[in-house]
Amino acid sequence: MTHILPRWLPALLMMLIIFLFSSQPSSDLPDFSWADKIVKKGGHLVGYAILALSYWYAFRMQQDKRGLAWLLAVLYALTDEFHQAFVPGRHSTIWDVLIYDNFGAMLSLWIVSNRINNT
Repeated sequence: MTHILPRWLPALLMMLIIFLFSSQPSSDLPDFSWADKIVKKGGHLVGYAILALSYWYAFRMQQDKRGLAWLLAVLYALTDEFHQAFVPGRHSTIWDVLIYDNFGAMLSLWIVSNRINNT
């Protein structure tokens, strides 16, 4: 067990960070003026990119586990959107999962996989 936890720690930490951000009521969120949507949707992309890579890291970055890392990231995104439905002033939308979270996870796994294969 002591050799498994360090590999999963980044994913667990990232899941906690995502949960804490999505637990913020809309009244507590900053307003980035004209860039508000870009910053917030960019947060989805980056957060789920890191989460997918963290899952893949937990699987020792085995090429045949990339799909599983992506699937876990998307499943976590679904649970997070469900959770957001209960946060004051927030709403859940499947589009965040299908577009931003999914794309962030896929893109990061593709980029890192290509970098590994080309070295």
